[in-house]
Amino acid sequence: MNTGAQSKLTVRNRHHNAVMSRQASQVKNRAPAPIQISAEQILREAADRQQAHEIEPIVKIHDAEEYQAHLRDRRKHYEDNIRYRREDVGNWVKYARFEEENKEFERARSVYERSLEVDHRSAQLWLRYAEFEMRQEFINHARNVLDRAVQILPRVDFLWYKYVYMEEMVGDLPKTRAVFERWVEWMPDDNGWLSYARFETRCGNVTQADSIMRRYVNTYPSARAFLRFAKWAEFEAKDVALARTIFESALSELEPEESRQARVFKQFASFEERQREYDRARVIYKHALSLLHLGETPSLADEEDLTNAERTKREELYKAYITFEKKHGDRQGIEDVIVTKQRAQYRERAAEHPFDYDCWFEWAKLEEEHGSVSAVRETYEKAVANVPPSEQKDHWRRYIYLWIYYAVYEELVNADLDRAFQVYETCLSIIPHKKFSFAKIWIQAAKLLIRRRELTAARRLLGRAIGQCGKERIFIEYVALELALGEVDRCRNLYSNYLKAMPHNCKAWFKYADLEKSVGETERCRAIFELAIAQPALDMPEMLWKGYIDFEIEENEGENARKLYERLLERTSHVKVWISYAQFEGTDIGKGLEGARAVFEQAYDHLKAQGLSEERVLLLDAWRVFEKSNGSQKDVADVEAKMPRRIKRKRMREDESGKDLGWEEYFDYQFPDDEGGASNNFKILEMAAKWKQQRAEASDDDSDLDSNE
Repeated sequence: MNTGAQSKLTVRNRHHNAVMSRQASQVKNRAPAPIQISAEQILREAADRQQAHEIEPIVKIHDAEEYQAHLRDRRKHYEDNIRYRREDVGNWVKYARFEEENKEFERARSVYERSLEVDHRSAQLWLRYAEFEMRQEFINHARNVLDRAVQILPRVDFLWYKYVYMEEMVGDLPKTRAVFERWVEWMPDDNGWLSYARFETRCGNVTQADSIMRRYVNTYPSARAFLRFAKWAEFEAKDVALARTIFESALSELEPEESRQARVFKQFASFEERQREYDRARVIYKHALSLLHLGETPSLADEEDLTNAERTKREELYKAYITFEKKHGDRQGIEDVIVTKQRAQYRERAAEHPFDYDCWFEWAKLEEEHGSVSAVRETYEKAVANVPPSEQKDHWRRYIYLWIYYAVYEELVNADLDRAFQVYETCLSIIPHKKFSFAKIWIQAAKLLIRRRELTAARRLLGRAIGQCGKERIFIEYVALELALGEVDRCRNLYSNYLKAMPHNCKAWFKYADLEKSVGETERCRAIFELAIAQPALDMPEMLWKGYIDFEIEENEGENARKLYERLLERTSHVKVWISYAQFEGTDIGKGLEGARAVFEQAYDHLKAQGLSEERVLLLDAWRVFEKSNGSQKDVADVEAKMPRRIKRKRMREDESGKDLGWEEYFDYQFPDDEGGASNNFKILEMAAKWKQQRAEASDDDSDLDSNE
């Protein structure tokens, strides 16, 4: 069989095997097999089926003729491989290495030249070619090869590295320097310049190396270049002053984006720490954290522009600062580092959510505890600058407290009352009073004026507050101020305006009457109570009536109190009013025990007529307590005879639409004086049960007759 037919058969077999394996991989039944194969079994089968390694036969050559025949066979093999895969660099390299091993250097050189004709852009070929010449110590040939290589591929660095390495190894320093000069003209990367400088350092030309590094920094004015220059100056040139100058130049000459990189400050501080200049290192760390928006003077930055790498470097800088303080600082230094970190966290949080006022509160508190006065003020100013965009009062509640805390800080900590009042004035100018206002701001500002002993200004401010805000709390605080000063007439005027604005406010009426009672104006107090209970709408009328009645009782006006109870019962028949009335009659200014019992009887009959069971029970409980305290055993027994019996009943439960939801149990009261109606109900129930039993017996008789038939 010829080679073409054999290759076609091989391709056909491969296609058949691929189809069969694809069909075999499509498993239809996905259920677990009854016999599971373990991993150990798989490894054992793989070891059993492993094919033995075929060792190439050992060729033994006895004479020159056999050696030449062997060379012809191997060369034919390599030539066939090259014809089959001409672009494969490995075939050419293996061919050349074969010739090299057999000391056929010219043939090896010819193979390399032929391969370069195929692909002269292959840097690996040039490198293998040069290494071949260097191994065989053909220095001029190697120099020619590398010279040709760097001319064709000047951007491939490892060719230049090999070139300068060879020249330095043979001791030709001027030639090495010339190669380096040729290389730096092509603007290599950082390592190329650094290799040039290290070469000059090894040669003892530190000044020449310094000039090379300066050329490198001028060519690539970046933080990376300055840091490499400083590292070279410290560790290789052993020039500490030069290294410090380089770090300082990096901070002053580079662009702000470059000079403020975290790694510049970190390496600068580490350098000073290695030189045992701990104070210098601490200053560098603090300056770095300040410029990177982590310092003592907080300022909001556009944190969104920072990359993740820069954020990571900032974290590393902060960790390095903590480590430095733990090694060389004291407790205060460590606390300063922690506070600095907290500032950074608050700054990022505020930049992301400027209307998160809780963040501003925490930040301002941190600055009050650890920062300077200017830092605290700056924090508060930035916080209050974030005015809520919405004109809804709920969005302003937390914001207003920022102004209050700011003013309290200025007053209590800085003792600057003028600046504190300016804070309040600024806040009042921002609030949209036509839509809503905050009474607490007006009150705090007025109290501050009072502490400044500016009473007229405080009254004028509270007057503005009543006009623009008009809240109840402002009236209360204003009245409390005038009352503390003993200005009763001003209090009366304020209460008049208060009640004109809020005539339904029972608390205001009560406070006004209490004021008149405190100054001994009984008739005025009674007149105010009369005006109050005559109002058509009140929010808490029970408080007014109770206060009025208590006032008459305190004045020993029993008849007036009794009339008030009668007037109140005309408006409401609440059980608590009856109980209070009866208890009043049982006092010294009332009609005594008989009068109290008469009220209890009247209340009981009234509640019974209205059918109020719960209220009757409450009344009887209060009546029984009263009799136990003031009456005899017979009186107590008479009241207990009226006590009801608690019974359980059923009723149909309905929803809002009237649909039946089923039966439910509830508790009801059965009073002794209601026995007639209850007995009738029980009789009806007994008759219904008897009728149901008779109907069941009749149905049983009908079923017996059907079975007999």
